[in-house]
Amino acid sequence: MIKSEYESAPAYVTKDGSTIRELIHPSRHGPELAMSLAEAAISPGGETLRHRHTVFQEIYHFLRGEGIMFLGKDSFPVKEGDSVLIPAGMPHKVRNTGSAPLRILCCCAPPYTHEETELLELR
Repeated sequence: MIKSEYESAPAYVTKDGSTIRELIHPSRHGPELAMSLAEAAISPGGETLRHRHTVFQEIYHFLRGEGIMFLGKDSFPVKEGDSVLIPAGMPHKVRNTGSAPLRILCCCAPPYTHEETELLELR
């Protein structure tokens, strides 16, 4: 059985600029895992850098807040309760347009790694 407690998952900043807590990840819970689950937070007015992942696909599930999702050449509003599939290799970023932190569950398969994140813009 794998159980993760929120408080025991340390927060860190990823290459795209979001603050992440790896809730379930092979680095913490065993190399046999075929996916990872993290919570991302983006401050009001903030946004991630446009990036892509060459190997893994992601699902974003928006827990709180509102923003704009940029996916390939498209952009669209997102809010609490929305989910978005991000295919492997698809450029994407998220902008927080609300007054509270935008909180997102991020599921990656195979699991997230910094090495598979390619930045497509710089700050």
